[in-house]
Amino acid sequence: MTLPLIAIFGALTLLAAFFSDRIRGLFLFTLSILAVYALQPALPIRYLDFWLPTAALALALIFWISLHRGAEWHSADNLLSAAWMGLIILTLALTRFLPSAPSPLTPSMPPRPELVFAATLAVALLAALTGRVRFGWVHAVGLAALIVLLAVLKSPEASLWMARTLRLANGQSAETASSFDIRWLGISYIIFRFIHTLRERQMGSAPEVSLREYVTYIFFYPALTAGPIDRLERFVKDIRSSWKPAHEDWIVVVQRIGLGLFKKFVLADSLALMALSANNTDKVQSPGWAWILLYAYTLQIFLDFSGYTDIAIGMARMVGIRLPENFNAPYLRPNVTQFWNNWHMTLTQWFRAYFFNPLTRALRTRQFPIWSVILITQFLTMTLIGAWHGLTANFLFWGLWHGLGLFVHNRWSDATRARVSEWATTPLRQNLLNASGLFFTFHYAALGWVWFVLPTPALAVDFFARLVGM
Repeated sequence: MTLPLIAIFGALTLLAAFFSDRIRGLFLFTLSILAVYALQPALPIRYLDFWLPTAALALALIFWISLHRGAEWHSADNLLSAAWMGLIILTLALTRFLPSAPSPLTPSMPPRPELVFAATLAVALLAALTGRVRFGWVHAVGLAALIVLLAVLKSPEASLWMARTLRLANGQSAETASSFDIRWLGISYIIFRFIHTLRERQMGSAPEVSLREYVTYIFFYPALTAGPIDRLERFVKDIRSSWKPAHEDWIVVVQRIGLGLFKKFVLADSLALMALSANNTDKVQSPGWAWILLYAYTLQIFLDFSGYTDIAIGMARMVGIRLPENFNAPYLRPNVTQFWNNWHMTLTQWFRAYFFNPLTRALRTRQFPIWSVILITQFLTMTLIGAWHGLTANFLFWGLWHGLGLFVHNRWSDATRARVSEWATTPLRQNLLNASGLFFTFHYAALGWVWFVLPTPALAVDFFARLVGM
């Protein structure tokens, strides 16, 4: 979010804090739908920045229906919520006729209302058909489609192909197509929430929720662009609870939003002026300046990301929703395992629940050696986390870097645990052990950011050489 959008959504959230519980729920539902459009960047492919959020809302409707086993999905309350969602989309399409079009609610001029109406009607028919088929098929196909969609959006080559295809279908020139033509803000977190709800339903542990609750959860605007990734059962417990903000709640709101704004727009944006990037890596002539650039980026990415998290947590607290913490002093941890237990914690927990733990159980049932189970699961998990940021070599190397760090730490810890316990028998030795662990962990994470921020492995290797004066 930009600073003006944070101010606008913050003011609207503050207004919602004083509504009755039912009006508050409807207001958050409406605001979350509008935010999907308002937060999208303007795209060069005509009308794409309108159709992408519309497609996300359509998926939410279809997946929500698939989560219900009985006929309660077409209750009066849910039908009214679906109709309200459709009315909002059609109203946004009508803003193309405003004198000052496009309106602040859409990044560019929306498509013609008759096209939007036809698309809305088609989604309604598809949703009705979804309610009549076996939900197991919907879940299996839906999960596969979501993974493929995420892979396409994260792959520059696939995104470029899609951009060319959409430009040609839209009557635009494909010669100037770019992989940046398709920027679907927040889609990574949206897809992860979709997968979470579908997998929980497959395992029989997903709670029954209304359409209004489900859509608000998937697109909850404070956490839409940068997380954290909440769990459905925890989120709906908050949104269903009666809420009257107390004095201590307002203290938390002011502290978290104020701290988040300071982290992001003062500290992180200032560090960005000198942080390591693809544009300045070849301008560094001495190892000292190379390390300064690396330290600046190491602090910048933490302050930027955790600043957005603080803002999201503070904004959500206004309306009684306690989003989970996402960072807990990760650079002050004595080993790589603890670093990842405290960095982007909700992402780590998501991968642990839906990939790492099931894969570990599967390998152990086949009696793989313990060391090989640890090697395979940690390397694959961290490679997938890298791929989640982008299907490019630099992100994959970053994932492998941390997979290696986790595996080595696990093996080293097991091999030396007894000797370390015998040696660290005094507070001084324990402090020395923790300090050395913190030093090495911080620098291992910092060096890993070289792979992350520089777009090619060649640039990363060149910068590693500069760090040691080569």
